[in-house]
Amino acid sequence: MDVWIGVAAFGVGIVVGLTGMGGGALMTPALVLFFGVPPLAAVSSDLVASAVMKPVGSLVHLRRRTVNLDLVKWLAAGSVPAAFCGVLILKWMGPGEAVQAGVQTALGSALLLSAFLLAVRSYIAMVQRAKKRSAPTKVAAPPEFRIRPVPTVILGVIGGVIVGMTSVGSGSIIIIGLMALYPRLKANSLVGTDLLQAVPLVAAAALSHTLFGDLDLGLTIPLLLGSIPGVYLGAQFSSRLSGGFIRRALAFVLLASGLKMLEVSNQTTAIALVVLLLTAPLAWMLLRRRHGLPALVVTEQHRRKQMAASTAGTDSEQTP
Repeated sequence: MDVWIGVAAFGVGIVVGLTGMGGGALMTPALVLFFGVPPLAAVSSDLVASAVMKPVGSLVHLRRRTVNLDLVKWLAAGSVPAAFCGVLILKWMGPGEAVQAGVQTALGSALLLSAFLLAVRSYIAMVQRAKKRSAPTKVAAPPEFRIRPVPTVILGVIGGVIVGMTSVGSGSIIIIGLMALYPRLKANSLVGTDLLQAVPLVAAAALSHTLFGDLDLGLTIPLLLGSIPGVYLGAQFSSRLSGGFIRRALAFVLLASGLKMLEVSNQTTAIALVVLLLTAPLAWMLLRRRHGLPALVVTEQHRRKQMAASTAGTDSEQTP
């Protein structure tokens, strides 16, 4: 079983390095649903593994200078103490069985929230592309980037509590909040900033779970052995590959995992997933058309390549 946990951790690590999300949101429910690990032990072990895994991907982004250190500072001011208190909130729920049930309910809710916020993230990114496409082309100075300390700290507190209780949110909930607060932040800076801010956040949650949670080193070691090379590999390709398809697949998996963690029946879960598969693509195409974009992403990409080739040809003709 340890070998398969390591294999699963490797796959999750690639997703984390590539998109900046998916660590606790994938690994923790996998441990509970597929490997039969008690919820609190899964959260505790995954957080300790993430505390070692997160710096690997964040170092890659630091070298590429795709991290906003001021944002990391203000997020950590709220998230670090809140994450440490997360497991204490679980302990206040009562004896062992109550804690396990509370963790499972909180985890299922956090997974469903993360799936919804992934859809929100894609929608925000689409609207931003549509605005750039329709805006008149003119040379202008880039707008000044200003930090908003109070809402950033509040975002850190909310994300910290959720991560401390469920191990979910450091790469999904917080990154959506960053997109809403700082829509001008570039995509690679979003991923890099979110990965780095998750380092002290997850470290605080891991320390708290080590002291007060249910840490299992037999789980933590294969998680580390699989996730570290996976997140490094994913981070290497993060600036070269589009994470759009992975995020859509991730949202689908999060929805399924969240429903199962909340003990929804297999029949109801299957119906919900089939309805989503049938309706989501059509709804997304309608939204794209509404914002002036082609219904299909491949059409948009093809047009973008044609425009780039046309611009390159014009430039070469003008060059003496």
